[in-house]
Amino acid sequence: MKIWHEINKFKAVNPVATVGVFDGVHPGHKFLLNKLKDKAKELGGESVLITLWPHPRYVLEKDHLGLRYLSTIDEKIILIENEGVDHLVIIPFSQEFSQLTSCEFIREFLIRQMKIKHLLLGYDHKFGKDRQGDLEILKQCATDEDFSISRAEAFNFEETRVSSSLIRKLILEGDLDAANHALDYNYFLLGTVVEGNKLGREIGFPTANIKLQDKNKLLPKVGVYAVYLSIEGKIYPGMLNIGYRPTVDSGNHNKSVEVHLFDFKKNIYGKRVALSFRKRMRDEKKFDSIEELKEQLTKDKEIAIQVLKD
Repeated sequence: MKIWHEINKFKAVNPVATVGVFDGVHPGHKFLLNKLKDKAKELGGESVLITLWPHPRYVLEKDHLGLRYLSTIDEKIILIENEGVDHLVIIPFSQEFSQLTSCEFIREFLIRQMKIKHLLLGYDHKFGKDRQGDLEILKQCATDEDFSISRAEAFNFEETRVSSSLIRKLILEGDLDAANHALDYNYFLLGTVVEGNKLGREIGFPTANIKLQDKNKLLPKVGVYAVYLSIEGKIYPGMLNIGYRPTVDSGNHNKSVEVHLFDFKKNIYGKRVALSFRKRMRDEKKFDSIEELKEQLTKDKEIAIQVLKD
């Protein structure tokens, strides 16, 4: 997959495109991408996904601070590349860009600059200023051009309307079983291992502290999870705590992400890692003593090992 950050340098053979945010790249998105590839093959062209970054709500809404990404731009690239699209074009979304009408976007960007031959729309997708670009309006935008538009049919995942908003809600509630099912993959994040206070090592459960690649990445509900950690192409099982470590650090007000890998002794400080969530096991809890905490962590490990075997 070729990745383009500058539209004026974009080149493709008979490009067939679709446009969207594609946050999380869930089954609804994948359905559209499969239709895109089919259409490109039908027209003897190459498939092109045009995505907007950052999320338009970050630019357009004053109360956007509650929004968190299902996928950062790097995570999105990984997910889209897995779908076999030929080209990914990343358009910086700004206030100025948001003022373009749908016709201006089609004529100036898609036709004149990118030489797009066909635009495939999602079933209910609209774009352009005030989201006025429905199918009939868009078809009128380029009637004299070598350009065509079609719309993909509706998609339901197991008779359910899957959406990025629904998946965000499930993750915030800690329902990783339902969220992973709706995504059709284990929810994951990219980050870097950084030094912590090493308290876990002192009680026999050393942890790797994970700094998120993007502060706007959506974290699941505070609690303890069974996870996998990918480092340099190798995958390791472990358990993870998202929270405030109330037993060992009662004055802490900063949320941390710490993973304990089973039977793992390597130094991975500074390493870039991918962390995937398999299941939420329990709430974070303040214990009366370190011994009680260690007993619970031993139980957590046994449960996590079993979960990750299934």
